[in-house]
Amino acid sequence: MTAKILILPGDGIGPEIVAEAVKVLECLRQEYGLDVVLEQGLLGGCAVDALGAPYPEQTQRQARAADAILLGAVGGPKWEQIERPLRPERGLLAIRADLELFANLRPALLYPQLASASALKPEIVAGLDILIVRELNGDIYFGQPRGIRKLDNGEREGFNTMRYSSSEIERIARVAFEAARKRHRKLCSVDKANVLESSELWREVVERVGADYPDVTLSHMYVDNAAMQLVRAPKQFDVIVTGNLFGDILSDCAAMLTGSIGMLPSASLDRNGKGLYEPIHGSAPDIAGKGMANPLATILSVAMLLRYSLNRLDLAERVEAAVGQVLDQGLRTLDISAPGMTAVGTQAMGDAVVAALAG
Repeated sequence: MTAKILILPGDGIGPEIVAEAVKVLECLRQEYGLDVVLEQGLLGGCAVDALGAPYPEQTQRQARAADAILLGAVGGPKWEQIERPLRPERGLLAIRADLELFANLRPALLYPQLASASALKPEIVAGLDILIVRELNGDIYFGQPRGIRKLDNGEREGFNTMRYSSSEIERIARVAFEAARKRHRKLCSVDKANVLESSELWREVVERVGADYPDVTLSHMYVDNAAMQLVRAPKQFDVIVTGNLFGDILSDCAAMLTGSIGMLPSASLDRNGKGLYEPIHGSAPDIAGKGMANPLATILSVAMLLRYSLNRLDLAERVEAAVGQVLDQGLRTLDISAPGMTAVGTQAMGDAVVAALAG
């Protein structure tokens, strides 16, 4: 059956990097018979400009009908001063909530060719392969009440609510335990149970779910220690499961262990494997339009799309192997450049991956 893929280029460097990922999908369709149809849509600042909302009804209809979604990035200085409900990032939160994309999978995998690009010593990061499973639809980002109010003394106060229900914790915990079963059967749950009641419940529920997975070794770690351990000894981790706020911070920290945030994809999944796939690096407005952006994270997001939503593990592995082949050839965008390597732009890097796939 033909799969529908919604393409949301977004803002900043989004259109540039997504264009290279679309080349990969077209190559897979032509060379390997991938049965997909691609449809373009608007999300973020570009949607505000064109349709007056960061997640307009037209995009909502497209997203609900799609089997998978590929997103570039949203946001930029252009929209920072508009009303908060219209800001591009609200579109990203809205599509996640609308499609119930509660499980965010962020691999932090160090390609051996990039060991010297990491901020840490090669012996600390060589062989790094971590999967961070982040709950995406709850926590302080969605908790109510929230807002900015004026107090009786005239001072303004901003407030947010951190909250989790046991059912929200259980469903993300099961995703993480299942992922650990497919890897090295080690799961570390990260919380702040020593000071937060929401984390106290988190730990209690994860422990209960863990009883159903006796083959997976479960450990717990406070988030401040986890941040330190990611820098001190990152290879101790296999799968990490944590809440929305902590996951946002830790996954970006883990990203820099791999040499560049421009190398890392992500998947946000619902209960049935439908997902939104995007690089984790953001819209990088400072280099937008310059042809400098690294498209590999977006191309690797296509690999995750093939693996998790289309169940085409064979093609996912082909894409990942093509990326490795291009790195072996010494091709590097600016963010992963090194002496003796060949500096290339966004389009040239995408073309090289397509050539490796087609070859």
